[in-house]
Amino acid sequence: MYLCCLFKFSSYPLNNLFSTYHFKEDLTLGGDSLFLDRALELFHVQSSQNQLYKQYLECLSIDIQSITSLNLLPFLPISFFKSHFIQTGHFQPEVFFESSGTTGAINSKHGIFSLNDYLQNAEQNFREFFGDPSGYCILAVLPSYLEKGNSSLVAMADHLIKLSNHSLSGFFLHDLDQLHTVLLELETKAQPTLLLGVTYALLDFAEKYKMQLKHTIVMETGGMKGRRTEITRGELHAYLCMHLGVDKIHAEYGMTELQSQAYSNGGGWFKTSSTMKVLLRSVDDPFEIWGGNEFPMRTGAINIIDLANKDTIAFIATDDLARFSADGSFEITGRIDNCDIRGCSLLAV
Repeated sequence: MYLCCLFKFSSYPLNNLFSTYHFKEDLTLGGDSLFLDRALELFHVQSSQNQLYKQYLECLSIDIQSITSLNLLPFLPISFFKSHFIQTGHFQPEVFFESSGTTGAINSKHGIFSLNDYLQNAEQNFREFFGDPSGYCILAVLPSYLEKGNSSLVAMADHLIKLSNHSLSGFFLHDLDQLHTVLLELETKAQPTLLLGVTYALLDFAEKYKMQLKHTIVMETGGMKGRRTEITRGELHAYLCMHLGVDKIHAEYGMTELQSQAYSNGGGWFKTSSTMKVLLRSVDDPFEIWGGNEFPMRTGAINIIDLANKDTIAFIATDDLARFSADGSFEITGRIDNCDIRGCSLLAV
């Protein structure tokens, strides 16, 4: 099982995989010593108390004491969330989050030890980018997530809606007419508003109602869900800007397997929250890892360190492709070939 999953990440013959295991020389990867200390501390805990991760490290013949920097960390393939209940220590999850997936796909499941911990971290991440949620009216258009249930995105949105404490905040399932009415009222009152929506629902709304939103942040979360033809993120943002009268489209990057989020304030370039860091790995050598200041605009597969995943696994090798800009922000460029299309698929450039 472990060898098959590892082979997915490499173009090398399977019998050569472990003999070619190597790392680049030590990197500071941004020089955040506090994050480094916390990540290494968590690695040592999970390498001994997470049985799946422990077996994975043993397969790679990892010397635990040799891991002294972020680029040396071994990352667990995200596909294990489809086949295993991943936990550090032993606990009974308060809730299971499940990916939306596509028809016929095997969904990922993430057992959350404490729902309150998840919500508090999501709130902290939001505040880092947008400030106090009580300063906004928050409107969420997430129909497919609401219908399926067990969505981490819905849980986060519901928490932010409650924190906004605005009488008009809430979810809009399929009632786009009501959403239009509410937005008109909020714009008339110059009320700062956040419109958070899955891609296809925002497109449905923008097609039906052309608006000039002067006091509203429009934020997409990705995902066509098979409802519409896939388009590039650039095309999506240009269309939404033209039809909704905004100068830029914000975006949220998160997933079932994470408890932290990254956000973009326009242009599709994301920055991570304080509990999360994105690294890239070579698409040809899964053990060659680099940070944001080394190879700007060079495409690689995303590895994520999520310090909030202290009870499951904090070191995840995803199937998303991205590139860094010179300032360390990242842009999603696609998916690794032959990987399942996620229900919350992000559009390529």
